[in-house]
Amino acid sequence: MDIEDLFPDWPRPPHEGFTAEDLFRVPGLPAHTQLIDGSFVYRSRQSEFHTTTNCLLQHGLHRAVPDALKVVREMVVVLGPRQAPEPDIAVIKAEARDRYADRYQGHDVVLALETVSPDSEERDRCRKPQLYAEADIGFFWRVEPGPDWRPVVHTYELDREARAYVLTGIHRGRLKTAVPFDVDIDLTEINRF
Repeated sequence: MDIEDLFPDWPRPPHEGFTAEDLFRVPGLPAHTQLIDGSFVYRSRQSEFHTTTNCLLQHGLHRAVPDALKVVREMVVVLGPRQAPEPDIAVIKAEARDRYADRYQGHDVVLALETVSPDSEERDRCRKPQLYAEADIGFFWRVEPGPDWRPVVHTYELDREARAYVLTGIHRGRLKTAVPFDVDIDLTEINRF
């Protein structure tokens, strides 16, 4: 079998790269395709840690968000003409849910959360936080597996002058914070999911 037989006819990028609109126009893209720096990024299968961690955090955030905010999972956020990442979880302004069916805009997002996977380490630790900061998203959380395979949540707040995130905490066992709203999630509950 030739290598060409293993892959479909993948779209070839134009010279200037793809745009956010292309992400929604190009037929046959795999589910959860993202646009980073004008290139399509395809997601690998998620591990059990990734899936259960996101379920735990989504559930905890649902219980905590005020009525003016909503929690969404794996939805594209358009940050610019060549940037349309898909955070694992995002907390958005409630009115944004009524405006869009398949995407949100950076100004709709209050918190972006990424759970690091082996195939996305560089993007989740470096590039995506840069993009979220440049889009003026106030809060970013990065989740990593701890030595006991329980989630460790790194919370960041945007320093708007520097247009970069500042670490505000590393949470093991319990995620308790007052910003961007009161959150208290028992991270050890992952064993129940």
